[in-house]
Amino acid sequence: MSTSHPLPDWRQMVLAFGRIGLLSFGGPAAQVSVMHRELVEQRKWLTEQAFLGALSFCMLLPGPEAMQLATYAGWRLKGIAGGLLAGLLFVVPGALVVAALALAYVEWGTVPQVQAAFLGIKALVVALVCQALWRLSGKALTGRAQRLWALAAFLAIFAFALPFPLLILVAGAWGLWQGGTAEDTPAPSLASAPALGRSLGTALLWAGAWLAPLLALKLAGANFLYDLGAFFARLAVLSFGGAYALLAWMAQVTVETHGWLSPGQMIDALGLAETTPGPLILVTQFVAMVAGALRQGPLLGLAAGALTLWVTFVPCFLFIFVFAPHVERLLAQPRLRAALQAITAAVVGVIASLALWFTLHVLFEVVGRLGPLPLPDPGSFQPIPAALILIACALVFGLRAGLLASLCVMALLGLASRLLAL
Repeated sequence: MSTSHPLPDWRQMVLAFGRIGLLSFGGPAAQVSVMHRELVEQRKWLTEQAFLGALSFCMLLPGPEAMQLATYAGWRLKGIAGGLLAGLLFVVPGALVVAALALAYVEWGTVPQVQAAFLGIKALVVALVCQALWRLSGKALTGRAQRLWALAAFLAIFAFALPFPLLILVAGAWGLWQGGTAEDTPAPSLASAPALGRSLGTALLWAGAWLAPLLALKLAGANFLYDLGAFFARLAVLSFGGAYALLAWMAQVTVETHGWLSPGQMIDALGLAETTPGPLILVTQFVAMVAGALRQGPLLGLAAGALTLWVTFVPCFLFIFVFAPHVERLLAQPRLRAALQAITAAVVGVIASLALWFTLHVLFEVVGRLGPLPLPDPGSFQPIPAALILIACALVFGLRAGLLASLCVMALLGLASRLLAL
């Protein structure tokens, strides 16, 4: 995977990856297209083959694939320093915006006009999650086994509240076992790979840096921050399928297990995360900041946000810097591909459960439980949110409006719905 152009200097790196970070709206597909235009088409720093191989590699990893792709591209061009620069420039602009939005939300989110605008944004979130489900299911559910995995994962997390990591581990183990029946693909020789000892040392160094804040918080007795950081650390290394898949697990833990946020605040978090550049997984920063600020004020909110950013994104650098030298060998393993296919199919079911969970909490004012199963109160049905969801679906699926335009339209419609009700 070589470059097709003289290597850039550091000023060019900052300009290129800074531009990518500032323009990375609209989810991973849009973010990857921005990177492709900048790095392959315009600057010609990477060949088409190098870019697509890097993308395939990043899709095998847990975590935000677009951020990891930017980090990988920086690593190919300038080594570890280049990878750090590219990854940070992809995340930092969005993280700063999310921090400002989270603090503003805690301060003004209960104002009636703000709540009305968020009603329209929540309706759009339902449509966006359904769109993600539609796109992923078309690619992932290619056979009977994949469809059964999706159905099983949906029932497991929605009806029985089984933990997301268990679903991923079971699906991956099944894929590895099934992969043994496929025709083996010869892998490159071990002699051509970088020294495994060096990769192990890199892994230990980054793993130590990743877990050090959690150890310090545990020793200091900061139970809330430790519990928050430990959860988002687990989420970071099991985040197959993108942010939408993680939201079902995040809602299960932050809303139902710990009560850090309400269902409405969880949906607001995704709506605001959609408005920022950078990976959608920045929703974790928003959730952590709101939970901390509501608990003890803005200082705890900022500390919670910084901790969550650390435990979420340090593993991305760990995975890239450890596994990038072994990309060709990894992509040649049929068992690994089979495991990824099974995990992706299960993720479709998880996103389906998220779509239904969101929809129920937007359409019904009261959603109780029958055991682990969410059960809405029919008498609490809300017709205005239902109408807003239909409009949002028309924008997303029918008119194919852009994300920012859709957010503005739905926020205004939510505000208008309140004014008309007065």
